[in-house]
Amino acid sequence: MDTGPGSAVEKELAQVEDRIREAIDSQEPLLTDIARYVIAAGGKRIRPTVALLANAAVGGKNVSQTVQMAAALELIHSATLLHDDINDGGLMRRGKEAAYVKFGLQNALVAGDFLFVKAFQIGGKFEAEIVDLTAQVCTALAEAEIVQRRRAGDLATTREDYLEIVRRKTGMPISAGARIGALLGGGRPEEVEALTAYGLHLGTAFQIVDDILDVVGNPRVLGKPVGTDLKEGSMTLLILHALNDGSERRAELSNILGTPKKSEALVARGLTLIQEAGAVERARVDAEHFGFLAREALEDVRPGPYRDALARLVDFVVRRNA
Repeated sequence: MDTGPGSAVEKELAQVEDRIREAIDSQEPLLTDIARYVIAAGGKRIRPTVALLANAAVGGKNVSQTVQMAAALELIHSATLLHDDINDGGLMRRGKEAAYVKFGLQNALVAGDFLFVKAFQIGGKFEAEIVDLTAQVCTALAEAEIVQRRRAGDLATTREDYLEIVRRKTGMPISAGARIGALLGGGRPEEVEALTAYGLHLGTAFQIVDDILDVVGNPRVLGKPVGTDLKEGSMTLLILHALNDGSERRAELSNILGTPKKSEALVARGLTLIQEAGAVERARVDAEHFGFLAREALEDVRPGPYRDALARLVDFVVRRNA
């Protein structure tokens, strides 16, 4: 959108896209085809947008390095989406066949590895702090996936457990982009820390909204069916709210979560229970809370149009419908 928060760095985002296309060029055409297919699915480019806005917000003049790292972070994100679809058995991604469905499981796995390697080919040229931070993000993503699978259908899961998974899975990658942008821009220490916190809170809000849309989103807008979290037994904040609303719904929802292979009718019933428990409204309050924390963190960043754009990005994330 021309008036969206990304419009403040529209030219730089175009450079990120160019760098991504350049990075995925391979001597093996199939690898390039799969990578292009995944990248072309688009997405919101939240990570590069945050990195570029953070860089500009602290007065960064030479943005070429931030463009490079923004491309690397988006390549990592694309690789994780490709692998997530394989792990979850997701058939659609943003209105298209999942890459592993279209190109085959083994080819998609190799393509995911290819994207990771290309990301580190770019990011590995930077100073140790940035390389280490990027590696920490990849480690956290892997850890979050393992923990989330281990906790599938676990009724003992707490809000704190959920938030820790979200911190690793979504918060840290966005936070890393903000921190890297601020570091490369030469931001003051307090600005670097503020933008790091901003990214973490923004990522948490983003994931909560994702979880909300998996319950009440429009499949045609989302480009994938709803109810995936419930079907997989992922203990989202909405499911936790519904389980702990003090009603008789807990027993029925618990039984649904504990069913190994859930029919579409059973998933639909579970979504109804979640909505009847008021979990959607409570989760929206949670998303607004983390959005507030993200905006609050920006108070330690120098005033200006790019700080304002970061604040608008919070509103976009919290109020999105896809």
